[in-house]
Amino acid sequence: MWKEGDEEPASPSARLMQAPKFNLCIISVMGYNTKIDTNLYKKCVEQTLLKHPRFASILVANDGKCRWRRTSVDVDNHVYEVDLDPDPDAESSDELVENYASNLSKIPLDSAKPLWEIHILNVETSDASATVLFKLHHSMGDGVSLMALCHACSRSISNPDALPAYPSSKERGRRRECRGTVMSFFVLVWTLLVISFNTLLDVALFLATIFFLEDSRTPVKAAGAGDGGGEPSRTRFVHRVVSLDDVKLVKTALNASINDVVLGVTEAGLSRYLNARYENDRETGAEIIKSGTNSLPRNLRFRSAVVFNLRPCPTIEDLAEMMEKEELNGMWGNFIGIVILPFTIDMQEDPLTYIRRAKSSMDRKKLSLAHKCAFLVMKLTMLLFGVKAAAGMTRSVFKHTTLTFSNVMGPKEEVNLFGHHLRYIAPSVYGFPQSLVVHHQSYGEKLIISIGADEKLIPNPHQLCDELVKSLQIIKAAAIKRELFDKF
Repeated sequence: MWKEGDEEPASPSARLMQAPKFNLCIISVMGYNTKIDTNLYKKCVEQTLLKHPRFASILVANDGKCRWRRTSVDVDNHVYEVDLDPDPDAESSDELVENYASNLSKIPLDSAKPLWEIHILNVETSDASATVLFKLHHSMGDGVSLMALCHACSRSISNPDALPAYPSSKERGRRRECRGTVMSFFVLVWTLLVISFNTLLDVALFLATIFFLEDSRTPVKAAGAGDGGGEPSRTRFVHRVVSLDDVKLVKTALNASINDVVLGVTEAGLSRYLNARYENDRETGAEIIKSGTNSLPRNLRFRSAVVFNLRPCPTIEDLAEMMEKEELNGMWGNFIGIVILPFTIDMQEDPLTYIRRAKSSMDRKKLSLAHKCAFLVMKLTMLLFGVKAAAGMTRSVFKHTTLTFSNVMGPKEEVNLFGHHLRYIAPSVYGFPQSLVVHHQSYGEKLIISIGADEKLIPNPHQLCDELVKSLQIIKAAAIKRELFDKF
């Protein structure tokens, strides 16, 4: 059992995410089916979340060393019921909640207490009866760890005493077995050669991105974005809730993964959005292809920093036991790698091309160790040259790419979280030297498309959300048409 004042060293990733100009925070917009009983919500937080060591520790720096120090926590200093004042600029309650969430991106967390806050907004929106904004510093943990913690704090709607169903960690799809020792040997040698080649190529591109290789200027990436010159603008958080069954239909039709589908939908939606922006704004000075409805520039370099989890995801049973014993046991923190994934921004006559292209890209990335090499490069840089140098390198990766993409699995069923029926989860992150973050979150039979966008550069993020949803529907219709054609 821990006592107040106990300390443990902060991980290299935690120190990295506290570096100047690389101060990352997570905001999760959570919609509920009913109004929030604040007293009940606080009680449930005390019984679950406050047992987690990171949520009961402050990050202190002494003699250049960062450590997590245990402290007593007053839940009233972290959970706030917000009485929203009328906003003359807000046209609806949805925009009122969005404005409040966006304002949180401009307010730093108080380092004198544990680095998390919960804001309760009992305002009915188009998607929920009440909204809770969960804000915490990224140094406390990565997205996979935090989602697993969310599961461990939840209970099944059908059985309030049971933990919710959690996605299986079994391999998706079966590996083909090779008959014969000679055939197996040649397959192994060929696979090792492919992995080595892909890894060398990806590491070379990763290092080039750090030092000089920058994406093209587009309406979602300004020249020199993230240089820190001037006051950063607010991040606008918007989302859409779609059917996960639509994604699964495309997945089955094209023999792809859910990640392949959401990646292809993202590329298609961004292509539609940028095409519309270029159509309406010809002041970029780029060379335009004008063919029918295509107004996109030629040869755009447009890449995403895709975040990979490098640690086996802890089970909710493990996390429940961890909170009971109040010990981390190596199951927590940021253990992530970054892969740079090129996007092809174009208008395709066959919408299924986006999914095939995404699947091909991800299949190649799976035969590469670049994400682990990237982690080792950053860790080695930190050990040899310090946190500032590692933060500068990491910042360059994000500054020289256009967006960050991630996809996280949520509970297989809707859950009761902190005493209330959770309707959706829309997480996002800010603090990157980028103007756009696209996050996909599964929850029960829903998929939540969540966008974090720089308000100055992307003043219409709702349009981008709409284009992503429209792209999914177009791709779904094409997949159904293909299946019907194949049957005949």
